[in-house]
Amino acid sequence: MIPELRQLRYFLSVAEELHFGRAARRLHMTQPPLSQAIQALESQLGAPLFERSRRSVALTAAGRALVPEARRLLLQAEGLKSVVQRAAAGESGRLSLGFVSSADYSVLPQSLREFRTAYPGVQLDLQEATSDVQVDLLASGKLDLGILIPPLPDKLKSELDYLPLLTEPLVLALAENSKLAQQQGKISLTQCAGLPLIIFPRRLAPAFHDQILGCFRDTGVTPLIGQEAIQMQTIIGLVSAGMGIALVPQSVSNLKRPGVEYRAFREASPLMEIGLAWRRDNPSPVLAAFLELMQKTR
Repeated sequence: MIPELRQLRYFLSVAEELHFGRAARRLHMTQPPLSQAIQALESQLGAPLFERSRRSVALTAAGRALVPEARRLLLQAEGLKSVVQRAAAGESGRLSLGFVSSADYSVLPQSLREFRTAYPGVQLDLQEATSDVQVDLLASGKLDLGILIPPLPDKLKSELDYLPLLTEPLVLALAENSKLAQQQGKISLTQCAGLPLIIFPRRLAPAFHDQILGCFRDTGVTPLIGQEAIQMQTIIGLVSAGMGIALVPQSVSNLKRPGVEYRAFREASPLMEIGLAWRRDNPSPVLAAFLELMQKTR
């Protein structure tokens, strides 16, 4: 049988006082129930803890061995309240966070710094994934929070909540040794006619894909899709290799890849949004803490 915390407190009082009467007064109780509690503890542990005589009380070898262990257990028990309160306040625990690759150049680093500063005791499990993958993981409960490109699927709008984080224009990424790059200043999309376009696959982000193609069509240009890639790093790498041009969120220009230039284009640039999505029935205090912080700092 495992000793109760109450019994360990009684034992330590007697061990420190080496006198049952003084220990009883310290515990605000009478001596007989204290003696009975110690006897019950000795019976549970299978060894005497004190050597008793009419004039003195001394610890046995077993009693001396129990003192540090009893103190350790009581300290751990006292810490349980703090552990529980910190978990309830979202100050400890785990948070699984998905993010699209473009977030790595915009909202992700700042958001992580702010959260780590405010909640250093939380373990963050990060997963880079496309918006469609994040939505599936959120719906199945395998992800707490996703930084993704909207819109959310209509069939999940009753299950997921969404908080916008950033809206930014698209810019043109092109190889610095290309003829187009020799022109100074902004570039018109009409000058990109016939150039291979490197683009995100439509099946993974239909709204983002259609937004890019719509930029060209609004200027009367039929884009020539040369390559598809699902990571912004890959898209910019293909631009650097001279495989074509790309329209990317402005924050991606923070990715300084040799051989690549970023230019604004003359036509009105559409705005791309990125935001947070989560299950509205997720009870995680850590999730609530992250969302509260993001709402305060945005």
